[in-house]
Amino acid sequence: MQKYISMIMLVLLFAVVKAPADTSIDKDGMLLIDGQRTFIIGSYHLPKSEKPYRELAETGFNLLHVGASEDAFNRAQKAGLKVWYSVGTLDLKNVDKSKKQLAEKVNQFKSHPALLFRESVDEPAWTWKKAEARVSPQPFAQAYKFIKSIDPDHLLYMNHAPVNLVSTLQKYNAGTDIVACDIYPVIPHGIRPMFALFDDGMQGDLSNCTISQVGEYTDKMRRVAGKDKPVFMVLQGFSWEMLRKAGERDSSKILYPTFQQSRFMAYDAVIHGANGILYWGMSHTPQPSEFWTNLKKVVRELADLQNVLAAGTEPLRVVKTYHETGHSVDAGVEIVAKKADNVIYLLTANADKNPVKITLSGLRDFVHANVLNENRSLVIKNGGFTDSYEPFAVHVYKLEK
Repeated sequence: MQKYISMIMLVLLFAVVKAPADTSIDKDGMLLIDGQRTFIIGSYHLPKSEKPYRELAETGFNLLHVGASEDAFNRAQKAGLKVWYSVGTLDLKNVDKSKKQLAEKVNQFKSHPALLFRESVDEPAWTWKKAEARVSPQPFAQAYKFIKSIDPDHLLYMNHAPVNLVSTLQKYNAGTDIVACDIYPVIPHGIRPMFALFDDGMQGDLSNCTISQVGEYTDKMRRVAGKDKPVFMVLQGFSWEMLRKAGERDSSKILYPTFQQSRFMAYDAVIHGANGILYWGMSHTPQPSEFWTNLKKVVRELADLQNVLAAGTEPLRVVKTYHETGHSVDAGVEIVAKKADNVIYLLTANADKNPVKITLSGLRDFVHANVLNENRSLVIKNGGFTDSYEPFAVHVYKLEK
């Protein structure tokens, strides 16, 4: 009898280990993984190290893009990472053949416990310097229904370029559950013309050429996605000049985001409502390097705040009063309040290229503001406190009663 009980326990354990994650979407677009609100921190590439999967997981990443490889899925699962992979879409000129191919790709890993979602086609609406879409919206809606008929348990993901009209990008919504956008604004002045950069040397096309455009593009993608779909922002994990062949690079134009810039861009996305952050380009980035060390530090900080980032937004009305610094205030300090474990956190970022000094008030229920990762605390008097920000600085306040 004991033998049969042991066998049953092993079967049950195997079933638990192999069961796919139960993934759904909460009302504000946050992913629910096995019922747990989860802020996604992902990478399109593995680091260049002896144990890359483990390094990603220990850094704080929880998601990785992989090829259609059983070994990659298994290694990611062993490290505690979820994965996504690309499956493409239907070819409306050859529907039967493309359905067969798509079905094979979907069925291949639909029961693997590491799978979180699938990607269709990257940047389908964007064609370099042309108005025509590279892939029209029509096949995605049909592919979505077809994929869901095979596997209703996993989500679909689509990443857009930062350009194109909101109305254009909305036409693709019927083909995806998750809407994303890549924006890589740290670009050296005077960079030579290259693919994906406009004539002004920028990838983005908004009037704002600073790194605070990340927040503006997050707002744009929320307009594309609506309030219910998750919005992920794909941020910069590379130097533009390093995308050229080795013998064609200008060493004076190799520019990576600093720690402060990477930290700002991540929090700027969060403050504007991103439900996840992914990084692209590390395959072009030397490792070890100062940039990779700095980026891992940012990711570790985000991962340590997982319960805060995944929490819903609190309707806390914070009043902002600026003090004279000799500069105008444009976007100024941007704020979102989050409540985690019955504690209120203020995630704040100075979206201006100039320093600001500000008093935050309306906080009469609190007596202290501990500034996380800065080893300092501010006293809240008469419901407010005053603090200073360098250009594009971030302060995360843990409010205490």
